[in-house]
Amino acid sequence: MDVREGYLAEHFQTAAQQREATYLGMWLFLATELMMFGVLLLVICYYRFAHPEAVAEAVGHMHFLLAGFNSALLLTGSLCMSLVVRASRLQDYRQMQLWLLLAALLGLGFLGLKGFEYAWEYREGLLPNMGDESPLTQPAARLYMNIYLLSTGLHGLHVLIAVVLALGMAARIHFGHMKLPERAITLEMVGLYWHLVDVIWIFLYPALYLLGRPA
Repeated sequence: MDVREGYLAEHFQTAAQQREATYLGMWLFLATELMMFGVLLLVICYYRFAHPEAVAEAVGHMHFLLAGFNSALLLTGSLCMSLVVRASRLQDYRQMQLWLLLAALLGLGFLGLKGFEYAWEYREGLLPNMGDESPLTQPAARLYMNIYLLSTGLHGLHVLIAVVLALGMAARIHFGHMKLPERAITLEMVGLYWHLVDVIWIFLYPALYLLGRPA
């Protein structure tokens, strides 16, 4: 008998049925997240067409190289999560814990660097409610920075959740609460969430920092 049968919830008859339901539920959740960020991306695109000069002024002051380096940190974290899933299939607890901690560290690096970027933008008067000292002369450019702050702040919250999940999984492995292959699907769900966070950033980064940037 499949060892995972012992971990069945009452309303499931087989491990395969439970696994399929888990994947379906996770994909539905990820779809709702994509729809939420999809609306934000539509707003960003519309605003670029409606106020191209103002957006160009705002984007011209943004630190795209710093954000590009931050993108590399996040994508490397996604690679680590893929290696976690691979290690779980090999039932290598040590490698799982190592890659989870490294992914969490990279996620924290992303958040720390983003916080530094916010502080930099605050000193430059780019963030909302900076008064007359802002270098942005057009009201529409300042409004674009509101959209930028909302989009990146919401994404940052998702990164934080992904980091907490990774650290939680590492702690469960350390204390012997993660049994394989019974609980491998839990790690796969965390990996899917991390990949979602990466996919969102892959679209947000060029949409916010690169498109419309003055030559």
